[in-house]
Amino acid sequence: MGRRLVPLTLDNLPDLPKRCRACVFWELDPVSGEAAVKAGRPELEKEAWISAVLLEWGSCGRVVYVDDIPVGFVLYAPPAYVPRSTAFPTSPVSPDAVQLMTAFIMPGYQGQGLGRVMVQTVAKDLLRRGFKAIEAFGDARWKEPACVLPADHLLAVGFKTVRPHPRYPRLRLELRTTLSWKEDVELALDRLLGAVQKEPALRPL
Repeated sequence: MGRRLVPLTLDNLPDLPKRCRACVFWELDPVSGEAAVKAGRPELEKEAWISAVLLEWGSCGRVVYVDDIPVGFVLYAPPAYVPRSTAFPTSPVSPDAVQLMTAFIMPGYQGQGLGRVMVQTVAKDLLRRGFKAIEAFGDARWKEPACVLPADHLLAVGFKTVRPHPRYPRLRLELRTTLSWKEDVELALDRLLGAVQKEPALRPL
């Protein structure tokens, strides 16, 4: 099984699931996001966001391929590039951290270690760039796939709560710990990355 993790660019953006290419939940603030959907241009807004982040900050994602088939992805960026993050009651993300926005692995490819490799690849990338941690907003009442990650699953793969909240706690993962992950986190990571994306529903927080 040949597997590759490739930096996300405008060239391989079409390899993301269609619903994810058209989702601007994190990339725009709530008002702008709703306007983009109503105007029928969320895909263009997504492209513009990725282009701007690539030019100003650099790589902001990875696409996972198995035998040249795209089977998953992860998206991350400093909170300054993630307008939606300011709408959360537990913001802001710490200045030494990058925000884990969203991630996904196709169900048929879970349980193969891809999740661990993907997150470790992101950790190495961010450590090289001088960041110490990755933070995410979790959904403590998560019931179905959505753009906000389930808090329980984040905790299961090593995130720690740094700002509690009954609905949207902010959690943090020290990057160096991800480099020594063992297989015992694999099941939890599969659950996390397999439970993230569905048809996007833009809604105010």
